[in-house]
Amino acid sequence: MSYNTFTLPNGLRIIHAPNSSNVAYCGFAVDAGTRDENDREQGMAHFVEHLIFKGTQKRHAWHILNRMENVGGDLNAYTNKEETVIYSAFLCEHFARAVELLADIVFHSTFPQHEIDKEVEVIIDEIQSYEDSPSELIFDDFEELIFPDHALGRNILGKPELLKGFRSEDALNFTARFYKATNMVFFVQGNLDFKKVVRTLEKAMKDIPLSETTRQRTSPFIYTPRTLTVHKDTHQAHIMIGSRGYNAHSEKRTALYLLNNMLGGPGMNSRLNLSLRERRGLVYNVEANLTSYTDTGVFCIYFGTDPEDVEHCIRLVHKELKRLRDNKLSSTQLAAAKKQIIGQIGVAGDNFENNALDMGKTFLHYGKFEGPEEVFKRIEALSAEQLLEVANEMFAEDYLSTLLYL
Repeated sequence: MSYNTFTLPNGLRIIHAPNSSNVAYCGFAVDAGTRDENDREQGMAHFVEHLIFKGTQKRHAWHILNRMENVGGDLNAYTNKEETVIYSAFLCEHFARAVELLADIVFHSTFPQHEIDKEVEVIIDEIQSYEDSPSELIFDDFEELIFPDHALGRNILGKPELLKGFRSEDALNFTARFYKATNMVFFVQGNLDFKKVVRTLEKAMKDIPLSETTRQRTSPFIYTPRTLTVHKDTHQAHIMIGSRGYNAHSEKRTALYLLNNMLGGPGMNSRLNLSLRERRGLVYNVEANLTSYTDTGVFCIYFGTDPEDVEHCIRLVHKELKRLRDNKLSSTQLAAAKKQIIGQIGVAGDNFENNALDMGKTFLHYGKFEGPEEVFKRIEALSAEQLLEVANEMFAEDYLSTLLYL
């Protein structure tokens, strides 16, 4: 994928990928997430993401809501452990409108206390809804298990007792530390002239000064595999098996990506789906997932099953992991695995919104963006020996942690 880049005098990095679509996506990817909160700020990154739409120095919440909606556009945002993204989708003719609005809410939000008081209740409802869904909650609890006493192990939504104490000045303090032009990128994808993109951003950002962010992230402590059983009043048992994975800069990440896809990717022919669901009917859903952070990562396998079948399912999971540790893939197996994941990436790449978000996040952390062709090359270069090495490193039984909701 071809793309253009530019850096404004205030340090804002811009990345633009042109295409022929009349629908464009653009936004700010901010290098600040849950792991950047201090102990009394747990939930603040996500809290700011909610409140950023509730008022600026020149707009009330209603005006923000209607600015893009009135032309058929959309405003959205999300928060995770390492970044917050605020973005918009719109027809290309409304690009200047989107940029002006996004710059206003990102750099000039006031976080009115009356809006905070209302939105805290919304977030607490979100937390309660999340806690009622063990198949989602277990992912956060698993990260807490493998990142104990570290910010990466925190729930993104935060704690109700802390949220109730948040004030306007708390949100302003957080954004003053991290919402700086040098600590974010602006991404845009659509049928737009790059010179126009730069000019529009220069105009919208003319009052934003150059200012550096003082980063105080600490790496996680030494990993110790653990097993934890949590008793919950649910009909189904929920189980997570996994460990810390490779960081976003590791050369071994691609090999684990391919192995993860073979084990429990979206294909119905994944090894775990065939073993636990198709052959034995023990689960409705089984999946393997990877998350890479800048200095560590997470590999995990999730499934839900009848409590009586938990031990059987766990044995079957370990059996599949052992197969990958003990048996080098044949050339036919390796070629088939590569062909499948390349096809999946190609299909997923047809979603412009996901492409734009991925481009923003990748450029934020790497300073570059790899299109599908570059990813395909890295996958094609993988050898059976590399996969075997990674499997023995990541899937060893004494390296894995287990979390059980029973």
